[in-house]
Amino acid sequence: MKKNAFKKWLFALMLVLVLALVSACSSESAEEDPGEDPGTEDPGSTEGDDAAEEDDDLYSIEDFSTDASNTGEPIDGGEITYGLVSDTAFEGTLSPIFYDGTPDGEILGWFDESLVTFDSNYTFTQDGAATFDVSEDGRTFTFKIRDNVNWSDGEPVKAEDLAFAYEVIGDPEYDGSRYGSDFTNVEGMVEYNSGEADSISGIEVVDEKTLKITFIQSTPSLLTGGIWTSPMPKHIFESIPVAEMSASPAVRENPIGFGPYVVESIVPGESVVLTKNEDYWRGEPNLDQVTVKVINPNVVVQELESGGVDLVSDFPVDQYPENADMSNVEFLGMVDLAYTYIGFKLGTWDAENAVVKPNPDAKMANKSLRQAMWSAVDNDAVGKRFYNGLRWNATTLIPPSHPAYNDETNPGRPYDPEAAKALLDEAGYVDTDGDGFREDPDGEQLVINFASMSGGDTAEPLAQYYIQAWEAVGLKVELLDGRLLEFNTFYDRVGNGGNDDPAVDIYQGAWSVGYDVNPQGLYGRDAMFNFSRYASEENDRLLAEGVSAEAFDPEYRQEVYNEWQALMVEEVPVFPTLWRSSLQPVNERIVNYSMAVGSDIYLYELGVTQEEPVVPE
Repeated sequence: MKKNAFKKWLFALMLVLVLALVSACSSESAEEDPGEDPGTEDPGSTEGDDAAEEDDDLYSIEDFSTDASNTGEPIDGGEITYGLVSDTAFEGTLSPIFYDGTPDGEILGWFDESLVTFDSNYTFTQDGAATFDVSEDGRTFTFKIRDNVNWSDGEPVKAEDLAFAYEVIGDPEYDGSRYGSDFTNVEGMVEYNSGEADSISGIEVVDEKTLKITFIQSTPSLLTGGIWTSPMPKHIFESIPVAEMSASPAVRENPIGFGPYVVESIVPGESVVLTKNEDYWRGEPNLDQVTVKVINPNVVVQELESGGVDLVSDFPVDQYPENADMSNVEFLGMVDLAYTYIGFKLGTWDAENAVVKPNPDAKMANKSLRQAMWSAVDNDAVGKRFYNGLRWNATTLIPPSHPAYNDETNPGRPYDPEAAKALLDEAGYVDTDGDGFREDPDGEQLVINFASMSGGDTAEPLAQYYIQAWEAVGLKVELLDGRLLEFNTFYDRVGNGGNDDPAVDIYQGAWSVGYDVNPQGLYGRDAMFNFSRYASEENDRLLAEGVSAEAFDPEYRQEVYNEWQALMVEEVPVFPTLWRSSLQPVNERIVNYSMAVGSDIYLYELGVTQEEPVVPE
């Protein structure tokens, strides 16, 4: 990737940000990821083949390449099918401004994109659809959209389209989840959102292709995803009331973008057919057509072997050992920008004021109870036995996909059921009626409702493992409604859109994290995605310090985020369970494909060397 040459201040800033390998939530990518939740039996068991104890049966993500090695020149045209691995329908909110779930984000990536690209350090480059410059004080960014960047309906992408995106997200009637600290840092945004101003003073359309954005505070997050850079076609949406946009045909039926492909047709929840965007600004795509279709995790192997799909979004890693030698595909892999976690409901979302409202009387409000529930589960054994090392024990809330800020020295809360029992005893959770389950400190029956998603063969066994592990320390935990919940239902009840089902006490999910290390978008007081509804003054302080002027010093910022990770281990509003690998099998006919962030291989270059997929002989 090309390196950028800026003014002296910006160059110094870039040197800092090269180290700022990212995590948490950015405005570019912060959505819950259904994944496949691991487990099938007690991972501490020594019965069976003891596969986890044999080093030869453990895999390392470091042994995988991120780039397809298939050789050959792509043929003219061709069609591929991309498998969206999920056990449920995609929601179909096909707009960067409104979507929440990973499935919709996967579809968007084929026909729309950000104005800027990132390098391998998750830092803005000048290689995208827009270039940019930064003022001496680091507060004003000027974006210049390239002349040949057009929407797929032929209209040019204009500066007013990016300005319009800010106006929609900042509108009081906006019903999406993007509005947060990235936007309140824009000059005049808070006043616009509250109705005190008719425009956003920090947004200036200079000319048709040039936009200036001025921020209240210059932070080290601004060049690593802390700026919204996805425009919204104003000529399509300006006649639609903001409150009606997310459900409109422009989002659900006929979305447009300026990416390499154009949406041709949609079968709601099932598939999307896309054709090449011949006017794509980087150049005409190699492929004539891409079909994105939902593939159930249970049949993904059959689809790959039969040529029903050429590549898939995220191969279930628990199925890898039995299929590692699949002859017609090459497995690519990388450390995933994600982690699986258990969350505790500690309050609700105050929609009127857009802030977390903690409840000190919540069932899970006792910190010792939360600490004990973490100590009671053996995630190291889960990762080894059921993922053969391709998922592994997580310790903090900044994953190793962002090594500059992941605190490797923090052990989290190691598996120790005796310590868990001691914590519960000391906190007054004791079995007073002799039924084997602990009552709460007031002597009342304690039943903890556990919401967990469906998805793959291991989802149910893992949920049952956790329930059994908590039972082993005397806690009665039951699946919410007695069953796993499908993806959309799960998030509707856990907190998506600000909804908080009072029946949910704890939940199991997975975050697909953004590029920016700033965790405010997931754990800030004003973050709708803060599904645990945790807030504290110490958390506020550390999150603010992480984006302060002092945080341009990488050592200072690392110290702040190490302290924040330690706070989360102590407070346990959520606890991470597994770090994750991302695997993508690629049919042997696929060329010019990379799954790496910051790769100089772009999606429009993807091609095939023959008309039909390669299948096993």
